[in-house]
Amino acid sequence: MEHSPLSLAQSLLRCPSVTPEEGGALSFIESVLKQAGFEVHRPVFSEPGTPDVENLYARYGTGEPYLLFAGHTDVVPPGDVGRWTHDPFGGEIHDGELYGRGAVDMKGGIACMMAAALDFIRDNPDFKGSIGFLITGDEEGPAVNGTVKLLEWAKGRGERFDHCILGEPTNPNQLGDMIKIGRRGSLTGSIVVEGKQGHVAYPHLADNPIPGMMRLLDGLLKEPLDRGTDHFDASNLEVTTIDVGNPASNVIPAEAKATFNIRFNDLWTPRSLEAEIERRLREAAGNTVRYTLTMEPTNAVAFLTPPNAFVDFIADAIKAETGSVPKLSTTGGTSDARFIVKYCPVVEFGLVGQTMHQIDERVPVADLDRLATIYRKVLDAYFSA
Repeated sequence: MEHSPLSLAQSLLRCPSVTPEEGGALSFIESVLKQAGFEVHRPVFSEPGTPDVENLYARYGTGEPYLLFAGHTDVVPPGDVGRWTHDPFGGEIHDGELYGRGAVDMKGGIACMMAAALDFIRDNPDFKGSIGFLITGDEEGPAVNGTVKLLEWAKGRGERFDHCILGEPTNPNQLGDMIKIGRRGSLTGSIVVEGKQGHVAYPHLADNPIPGMMRLLDGLLKEPLDRGTDHFDASNLEVTTIDVGNPASNVIPAEAKATFNIRFNDLWTPRSLEAEIERRLREAAGNTVRYTLTMEPTNAVAFLTPPNAFVDFIADAIKAETGSVPKLSTTGGTSDARFIVKYCPVVEFGLVGQTMHQIDERVPVADLDRLATIYRKVLDAYFSA
Protein backbone atom coordinates (compact mmCIF):
# COMPACT_ATOMS: atom_id res chain seq x y z
CA MET A 1 0.00 0.00 0.00
CA GLU A 2 1.37 3.40 -1.01
CA HIS A 3 0.15 4.90 2.25
CA SER A 4 0.96 2.16 4.75
CA PRO A 5 -1.32 1.77 7.76
CA LEU A 6 1.76 2.09 9.97
CA SER A 7 2.91 5.42 8.56
CA LEU A 8 -0.64 6.81 8.68
CA ALA A 9 -1.09 5.60 12.26
CA GLN A 10 2.22 7.12 13.36
CA SER A 11 1.28 10.48 11.88
CA LEU A 12 -2.09 10.41 13.65
CA LEU A 13 -0.60 9.33 17.00
CA ARG A 14 1.79 12.29 16.89
CA CYS A 15 -1.19 14.65 16.93
CA PRO A 16 -2.15 15.46 20.57
CA SER A 17 -5.90 15.37 19.91
CA VAL A 18 -7.20 14.96 23.46
CA THR A 19 -10.92 15.74 23.48
CA PRO A 20 -11.95 18.37 22.39
CA GLU A 21 -8.64 19.45 20.79
CA GLU A 22 -8.20 18.69 17.09
CA GLY A 23 -4.46 18.52 17.58
CA GLY A 24 -3.69 18.35 13.86
CA ALA A 25 -5.24 14.90 13.35
CA LEU A 26 -8.14 16.00 11.16
CA SER A 27 -5.87 18.34 9.21
CA PHE A 28 -3.59 15.42 8.44
CA ILE A 29 -6.51 13.25 7.28
CA GLU A 30 -7.83 16.12 5.16
CA SER A 31 -4.46 16.56 3.46
CA VAL A 32 -4.08 12.86 2.62
CA LEU A 33 -7.64 12.39 1.38
CA LYS A 34 -7.63 15.55 -0.74
CA GLN A 35 -4.49 14.36 -2.50
CA ALA A 36 -6.35 11.14 -3.36
CA GLY A 37 -9.28 13.03 -4.89
CA PHE A 38 -11.73 13.13 -1.98
CA GLU A 39 -13.98 16.12 -1.50
CA VAL A 40 -13.35 17.10 2.13
CA HIS A 41 -15.34 19.28 4.53
CA ARG A 42 -14.41 20.38 8.06
CA PRO A 43 -17.60 21.52 9.85
CA VAL A 44 -17.30 22.89 13.38
CA PHE A 45 -20.30 22.49 15.69
CA SER A 46 -21.21 24.35 18.87
CA GLU A 47 -23.60 24.02 21.77
CA PRO A 48 -23.94 26.26 24.84
CA GLY A 49 -22.09 24.79 27.79
CA THR A 50 -19.94 22.45 25.66
CA PRO A 51 -16.69 23.05 23.75
CA ASP A 52 -16.70 23.66 20.01
CA VAL A 53 -15.68 20.54 18.10
CA GLU A 54 -14.02 20.14 14.71
CA ASN A 55 -15.20 17.28 12.50
CA LEU A 56 -14.40 15.88 9.06
CA TYR A 57 -16.53 14.55 6.24
CA ALA A 58 -15.02 13.29 2.98
CA ARG A 59 -16.40 11.56 -0.08
CA TYR A 60 -14.88 9.99 -3.19
CA GLY A 61 -17.28 9.33 -6.04
CA THR A 62 -20.89 10.29 -6.65
CA GLY A 63 -22.54 6.97 -7.46
CA GLU A 64 -24.12 4.15 -5.53
CA PRO A 65 -23.65 2.10 -3.47
CA TYR A 66 -22.10 4.35 -0.85
CA LEU A 67 -19.91 2.73 1.83
CA LEU A 68 -19.04 4.96 4.76
CA PHE A 69 -16.12 4.54 7.14
CA ALA A 70 -16.66 6.19 10.53
CA GLY A 71 -14.55 6.86 13.58
CA HIS A 72 -13.01 9.44 15.88
CA THR A 73 -9.61 11.06 16.20
CA ASP A 74 -10.10 12.41 19.70
CA VAL A 75 -8.49 10.45 22.51
CA VAL A 76 -8.67 10.32 26.30
CA PRO A 77 -5.85 12.02 28.24
CA PRO A 78 -2.65 9.97 28.59
CA GLY A 79 -2.67 10.19 32.38
CA ASP A 80 0.69 10.18 34.14
CA VAL A 81 3.07 10.49 31.18
CA GLY A 82 5.94 9.43 33.46
CA ARG A 83 4.41 5.96 33.73
CA TRP A 84 4.50 5.42 29.96
CA THR A 85 7.50 3.52 28.63
CA HIS A 86 7.20 5.49 25.36
CA ASP A 87 5.96 8.99 24.56
CA PRO A 88 2.14 8.72 24.33
CA PHE A 89 2.25 11.12 21.37
CA GLY A 90 5.48 9.85 19.83
CA GLY A 91 4.25 7.03 17.59
CA GLU A 92 7.24 4.91 18.63
CA ILE A 93 7.73 1.24 17.73
CA HIS A 94 9.22 -1.27 20.15
CA ASP A 95 9.35 -5.06 19.75
CA GLY A 96 6.94 -4.92 16.82
CA GLU A 97 4.31 -2.82 18.62
CA LEU A 98 3.26 0.75 17.98
CA TYR A 99 2.81 2.79 21.17
CA GLY A 100 0.63 5.85 21.67
CA ARG A 101 -2.63 7.19 22.97
CA GLY A 102 -5.23 6.16 20.42
CA ALA A 103 -3.19 3.31 18.95
CA VAL A 104 -6.24 1.03 19.20
CA ASP A 105 -8.98 3.52 20.18
CA MET A 106 -9.08 4.41 17.43
CA LYS A 107 -6.43 6.15 15.36
CA GLY A 108 -5.01 2.79 14.38
CA GLY A 109 -8.39 1.79 12.97
CA ILE A 110 -8.70 5.05 11.04
CA ALA A 111 -5.23 4.56 9.57
CA CYS A 112 -6.24 1.09 8.35
CA MET A 113 -9.45 2.43 6.82
CA MET A 114 -7.55 5.16 5.02
CA ALA A 115 -4.86 2.79 3.76
CA ALA A 116 -7.46 0.35 2.42
CA ALA A 117 -9.58 3.04 0.76
CA LEU A 118 -6.60 4.74 -0.87
CA ASP A 119 -5.27 1.41 -2.09
CA PHE A 120 -8.67 0.44 -3.53
CA ILE A 121 -9.12 3.79 -5.30
CA ARG A 122 -5.63 3.61 -6.80
CA ASP A 123 -6.47 0.20 -8.27
CA ASN A 124 -10.08 1.07 -9.20
CA PRO A 125 -10.22 4.83 -9.91
CA ASP A 126 -13.48 4.57 -11.88
CA PHE A 127 -15.39 2.14 -9.67
CA LYS A 128 -19.15 2.55 -9.58
CA GLY A 129 -20.02 3.81 -6.14
CA SER A 130 -18.74 6.07 -3.39
CA ILE A 131 -16.46 5.77 -0.37
CA GLY A 132 -16.77 8.21 2.50
CA PHE A 133 -15.21 9.10 5.84
CA LEU A 134 -17.16 10.52 8.75
CA ILE A 135 -14.69 11.41 11.51
CA THR A 136 -15.50 13.25 14.72
CA GLY A 137 -13.44 14.84 17.47
CA ASP A 138 -16.08 14.37 20.17
CA GLU A 139 -16.54 10.63 20.77
CA GLU A 140 -14.61 10.48 24.03
CA GLY A 141 -16.28 13.66 25.31
CA PRO A 142 -19.90 14.80 25.63
CA ALA A 143 -20.75 13.43 22.15
CA VAL A 144 -22.85 16.53 21.52
CA ASN A 145 -20.96 18.39 18.79
CA GLY A 146 -19.66 15.36 16.94
CA THR A 147 -21.27 12.44 15.11
CA VAL A 148 -24.89 13.42 15.84
CA LYS A 149 -24.55 16.86 14.29
CA LEU A 150 -22.19 15.66 11.56
CA LEU A 151 -24.79 13.15 10.39
CA GLU A 152 -27.50 15.81 10.46
CA TRP A 153 -25.23 18.15 8.51
CA ALA A 154 -24.54 15.47 5.88
CA LYS A 155 -28.24 14.66 5.56
CA GLY A 156 -28.93 18.34 5.02
CA ARG A 157 -26.51 18.26 2.10
CA GLY A 158 -28.46 15.37 0.58
CA GLU A 159 -25.96 12.66 1.48
CA ARG A 160 -27.41 9.14 1.70
CA PHE A 161 -25.36 6.21 2.94
CA ASP A 162 -25.99 2.55 2.13
CA HIS A 163 -23.76 0.93 4.78
CA CYS A 164 -21.21 1.94 7.37
CA ILE A 165 -18.18 0.36 9.03
CA LEU A 166 -17.21 1.87 12.38
CA GLY A 167 -13.62 1.07 13.30
CA GLU A 168 -13.90 0.77 17.08
CA PRO A 169 -11.65 -1.87 18.69
CA THR A 170 -14.11 -4.77 18.79
CA ASN A 171 -11.80 -7.74 19.33
CA PRO A 172 -11.28 -8.93 22.93
CA ASN A 173 -8.18 -11.09 22.41
CA GLN A 174 -6.99 -11.33 18.82
CA LEU A 175 -7.82 -9.80 15.47
CA GLY A 176 -10.79 -11.62 13.98
CA ASP A 177 -12.50 -12.51 17.26
CA MET A 178 -15.58 -10.35 17.04
CA ILE A 179 -17.82 -8.14 14.92
CA LYS A 180 -20.32 -5.86 16.64
CA ILE A 181 -23.68 -6.01 14.87
CA GLY A 182 -25.50 -4.03 17.54
CA ARG A 183 -25.18 -2.47 20.96
CA ARG A 184 -27.18 -2.48 24.14
CA GLY A 185 -28.86 0.67 25.33
CA SER A 186 -27.98 2.44 28.56
CA LEU A 187 -30.42 3.97 31.05
CA THR A 188 -29.57 5.51 34.42
CA GLY A 189 -31.91 6.29 37.30
CA SER A 190 -31.74 7.54 40.88
CA ILE A 191 -33.96 6.78 43.86
CA VAL A 192 -34.33 8.89 47.00
CA VAL A 193 -36.15 7.40 49.98
CA GLU A 194 -37.39 9.94 52.49
CA GLY A 195 -37.18 9.32 56.21
CA LYS A 196 -36.90 11.32 59.40
CA GLN A 197 -33.62 11.91 61.20
CA GLY A 198 -33.38 10.96 64.83
CA HIS A 199 -31.41 9.33 67.65
CA VAL A 200 -30.84 5.59 67.31
CA ALA A 201 -31.87 5.14 70.97
CA TYR A 202 -35.30 6.62 70.18
CA PRO A 203 -36.30 4.97 66.87
CA HIS A 204 -39.98 5.62 67.51
CA LEU A 205 -39.24 9.31 67.07
CA ALA A 206 -37.51 8.78 63.73
CA ASP A 207 -38.08 7.01 60.41
CA ASN A 208 -35.11 5.10 59.05
CA PRO A 209 -35.08 5.26 55.20
CA ILE A 210 -32.55 2.44 54.76
CA PRO A 211 -34.98 -0.51 55.19
CA GLY A 212 -37.26 1.15 52.66
CA MET A 213 -34.40 1.53 50.20
CA MET A 214 -33.56 -2.15 50.68
CA ARG A 215 -37.15 -3.07 49.84
CA LEU A 216 -37.11 -0.97 46.69
CA LEU A 217 -33.79 -2.31 45.44
CA ASP A 218 -34.90 -5.87 46.15
CA GLY A 219 -38.00 -5.17 44.09
CA LEU A 220 -35.84 -4.01 41.19
CA LEU A 221 -33.42 -6.91 41.35
CA LYS A 222 -35.35 -10.02 42.34
CA GLU A 223 -36.72 -10.79 38.86
CA PRO A 224 -34.72 -10.67 35.59
CA LEU A 225 -35.79 -7.93 33.22
CA ASP A 226 -35.81 -10.48 30.39
CA ARG A 227 -34.11 -13.67 29.21
CA GLY A 228 -32.24 -12.18 26.27
CA THR A 229 -32.75 -12.69 22.53
CA ASP A 230 -31.02 -14.51 19.70
CA HIS A 231 -28.47 -11.71 19.39
CA PHE A 232 -28.54 -10.03 22.81
CA ASP A 233 -27.75 -11.12 26.35
CA ALA A 234 -30.37 -10.52 29.02
CA SER A 235 -30.80 -6.91 30.06
CA ASN A 236 -28.90 -6.16 33.25
CA LEU A 237 -29.55 -3.71 36.10
CA GLU A 238 -26.64 -2.80 38.35
CA VAL A 239 -26.91 -0.67 41.50
CA THR A 240 -23.86 1.58 41.34
CA THR A 241 -24.18 3.71 44.49
CA ILE A 242 -26.04 3.63 47.80
CA ASP A 243 -25.48 6.60 50.07
CA VAL A 244 -26.97 8.13 53.20
CA GLY A 245 -24.27 10.73 53.80
CA ASN A 246 -24.21 9.84 57.49
CA PRO A 247 -20.92 10.25 59.43
CA ALA A 248 -22.45 9.38 62.83
CA SER A 249 -23.19 5.83 64.03
CA ASN A 250 -25.79 7.00 66.56
CA VAL A 251 -27.95 8.98 64.13
CA ILE A 252 -30.75 7.62 61.97
CA PRO A 253 -30.35 9.36 58.58
CA ALA A 254 -32.98 11.57 57.00
CA GLU A 255 -32.81 10.03 53.55
CA ALA A 256 -31.12 7.34 51.49
CA LYS A 257 -30.06 7.64 47.87
CA ALA A 258 -29.23 5.01 45.27
CA THR A 259 -28.23 5.12 41.62
CA PHE A 260 -28.56 2.31 39.10
CA ASN A 261 -27.68 1.73 35.46
CA ILE A 262 -29.37 -0.67 33.06
CA ARG A 263 -27.75 -2.05 29.92
CA PHE A 264 -30.76 -3.21 27.94
CA ASN A 265 -31.42 -5.16 24.77
CA ASP A 266 -33.80 -4.45 21.91
CA LEU A 267 -36.80 -5.89 23.75
CA TRP A 268 -36.96 -2.49 25.46
CA THR A 269 -37.09 1.18 24.65
CA PRO A 270 -36.09 3.75 27.27
CA ARG A 271 -39.76 4.60 27.74
CA SER A 272 -40.97 1.01 28.17
CA LEU A 273 -38.07 0.25 30.51
CA GLU A 274 -38.79 3.30 32.63
CA ALA A 275 -42.41 2.19 32.91
CA GLU A 276 -41.26 -1.25 34.13
CA ILE A 277 -38.96 0.34 36.73
CA GLU A 278 -41.80 2.51 37.98
CA ARG A 279 -44.09 -0.53 38.21
CA ARG A 280 -41.57 -2.54 40.21
CA LEU A 281 -40.92 0.32 42.61
CA ARG A 282 -44.62 0.95 43.21
CA GLU A 283 -45.17 -2.72 43.95
CA ALA A 284 -42.20 -2.87 46.33
CA ALA A 285 -43.05 0.38 48.10
CA GLY A 286 -46.66 -0.45 48.82
CA ASN A 287 -48.12 2.28 51.02
CA THR A 288 -45.17 2.49 53.39
CA VAL A 289 -42.04 3.67 51.52
CA ARG A 290 -41.90 7.31 50.45
CA TYR A 291 -39.56 7.75 47.52
CA THR A 292 -38.86 9.72 44.36
CA LEU A 293 -37.48 8.28 41.11
CA THR A 294 -35.48 10.36 38.62
CA MET A 295 -34.54 8.92 35.24
CA GLU A 296 -31.76 10.59 33.26
CA PRO A 297 -32.31 11.35 29.58
CA THR A 298 -30.52 8.91 27.27
CA ASN A 299 -29.50 8.79 23.62
CA ALA A 300 -28.18 5.24 24.02
CA VAL A 301 -30.89 3.01 22.58
CA ALA A 302 -30.40 -0.68 21.78
CA PHE A 303 -30.07 -1.47 18.09
CA LEU A 304 -29.27 -4.39 15.82
CA THR A 305 -27.96 -4.78 12.28
CA PRO A 306 -29.35 -8.25 11.48
CA PRO A 307 -26.90 -10.65 9.81
CA ASN A 308 -27.08 -10.06 6.05
CA ALA A 309 -24.88 -9.87 2.96
CA PHE A 310 -23.03 -6.83 4.29
CA VAL A 311 -22.16 -8.61 7.52
CA ASP A 312 -21.10 -11.60 5.43
CA PHE A 313 -18.69 -9.44 3.39
CA ILE A 314 -16.92 -8.47 6.59
CA ALA A 315 -16.98 -11.92 8.17
CA ASP A 316 -15.68 -13.52 4.97
CA ALA A 317 -12.86 -10.98 4.71
CA ILE A 318 -11.89 -11.63 8.33
CA LYS A 319 -11.85 -15.39 7.80
CA ALA A 320 -9.82 -15.08 4.61
CA GLU A 321 -7.15 -12.99 6.35
CA THR A 322 -7.08 -14.48 9.85
CA GLY A 323 -8.60 -17.93 9.51
CA SER A 324 -11.06 -17.05 12.28
CA VAL A 325 -14.84 -17.05 12.09
CA PRO A 326 -15.77 -13.91 14.04
CA LYS A 327 -18.46 -13.94 16.70
CA LEU A 328 -21.39 -11.66 15.92
CA SER A 329 -21.77 -9.72 19.15
CA THR A 330 -23.83 -6.97 20.77
CA THR A 331 -21.83 -6.82 24.02
CA GLY A 332 -19.85 -3.94 25.49
CA GLY A 333 -20.61 -0.31 26.09
CA THR A 334 -22.08 2.32 23.82
CA SER A 335 -20.46 3.77 20.70
CA ASP A 336 -21.27 6.26 17.96
CA ALA A 337 -22.90 3.39 16.07
CA ARG A 338 -26.05 4.21 18.04
CA PHE A 339 -26.28 7.46 16.08
CA ILE A 340 -25.22 6.10 12.69
CA VAL A 341 -27.82 3.31 12.69
CA LYS A 342 -30.54 5.95 12.27
CA TYR A 343 -29.13 6.67 8.82
CA CYS A 344 -27.93 3.29 7.53
CA PRO A 345 -27.00 -0.22 8.69
CA VAL A 346 -23.74 -0.11 10.67
CA VAL A 347 -21.27 -2.80 11.68
CA GLU A 348 -18.27 -2.32 13.96
CA PHE A 349 -14.92 -4.00 13.43
CA GLY A 350 -11.48 -2.78 14.40
CA LEU A 351 -8.39 -3.70 16.40
CA VAL A 352 -7.91 -5.61 19.66
CA GLY A 353 -9.06 -3.41 22.53
CA GLN A 354 -7.07 -4.81 25.45
CA THR A 355 -4.93 -1.69 26.01
CA MET A 356 -7.41 1.06 25.12
CA HIS A 357 -7.43 3.96 27.61
CA GLN A 358 -4.52 2.34 29.48
CA ILE A 359 -0.95 3.40 30.15
CA ASP A 360 1.19 2.16 27.21
CA GLU A 361 -1.73 1.76 24.82
CA ARG A 362 -0.29 -0.11 21.86
CA VAL A 363 -1.01 -2.24 18.81
CA PRO A 364 1.06 -4.89 17.00
CA VAL A 365 2.26 -3.48 13.69
CA ALA A 366 1.23 -6.77 12.09
CA ASP A 367 -2.37 -6.18 13.20
CA LEU A 368 -2.42 -2.83 11.40
CA ASP A 369 -1.39 -4.51 8.17
CA ARG A 370 -3.93 -7.31 8.61
CA LEU A 371 -6.81 -4.98 9.46
CA ALA A 372 -6.06 -2.81 6.42
CA THR A 373 -6.06 -5.96 4.28
CA ILE A 374 -9.44 -6.98 5.75
CA TYR A 375 -10.93 -3.58 4.96
CA ARG A 376 -9.52 -3.80 1.43
CA LYS A 377 -11.11 -7.22 0.93
CA VAL A 378 -14.45 -5.78 2.13
CA LEU A 379 -14.17 -2.96 -0.41
CA ASP A 380 -13.42 -5.43 -3.21
CA ALA A 381 -16.41 -7.60 -2.31
CA TYR A 382 -18.78 -4.70 -1.65
CA PHE A 383 -18.22 -2.91 -4.94
CA SER A 384 -18.16 -6.07 -7.05
CA ALA A 385 -21.38 -7.49 -5.59
